[in-house]
Amino acid sequence: MRKLGPWLAAPALVTLAVLAAVPIAGALWQSLFHETSREPARFVGLGNYVQLARDPEVRNSVLFTLQFVGTSVVLELVLGLAAALVLHAKFRGRGLVRAAVLVPWAIPTVVAAWIWRYVFDDYSGLMTYASDVSWFSDPFWARTIVIVADVWKTMPFTALLILAGLQTISDDVIDAARIDGAGPGRRFVHVTLPLLRPALLVALLFRTMDAFRVFDAVFVMTRGKSGTSVLQFLGYKALFDQGNYGKGAAISAVVFLLIATMTVFYVRSVPSRLMEADR
Repeated sequence: MRKLGPWLAAPALVTLAVLAAVPIAGALWQSLFHETSREPARFVGLGNYVQLARDPEVRNSVLFTLQFVGTSVVLELVLGLAAALVLHAKFRGRGLVRAAVLVPWAIPTVVAAWIWRYVFDDYSGLMTYASDVSWFSDPFWARTIVIVADVWKTMPFTALLILAGLQTISDDVIDAARIDGAGPGRRFVHVTLPLLRPALLVALLFRTMDAFRVFDAVFVMTRGKSGTSVLQFLGYKALFDQGNYGKGAAISAVVFLLIATMTVFYVRSVPSRLMEADR
């Protein structure tokens, strides 16, 4: 069976190589050229990356991307954990509540973004009429709304992953801690959280990767104005609005490298932390 395993996995590996590795390699190679819709390709090595490092718009996009990822992921983990604990409790109508909580996640991202834009739009938004405030014109509020909209949309997914982890915890472990005299707070901190660590780390990994790739919400709500431009949106502008294929490929490569770095960090840290938790 061990000798048969690689042969059974070969079709999937070949498919991944064709659909993922080849496009990634192509984008990395194209990022080494200066190529626009009006100019032929010219090899510049790391010239595109040097220009990105000197571009203040790119630096602002990197800062907001990191702010977006850090804030949204932390909020989604905290709120998702709270929601999962509520959904895990036994009460009448629990199935209906679980279905209701998952509604935002089931809504397509573009549709959800249009809902938030309809509420906060500077010209026709409901909140603009009610408060006489141009929400998307203010950088602070524009960034806050984009982050809150993402948390509202994707927090149910985090809650679902954590809820799955909660359901794997045996009631006998909780009952044993209760018999030993541990109160609700101590049971949560010293029993539930350590056993939830695998689910929390999986949710952290998935949501971090997704947050780095955010594009559609920013595109629909603000078009990158008021300091809400993220790296993916900047790459879209370079490719489709400016016709600068080399710059767009370089931005895509930067996003890929950021995601790959975070993924490797998480994957390498998970086993050691789990072993420490088991001890």
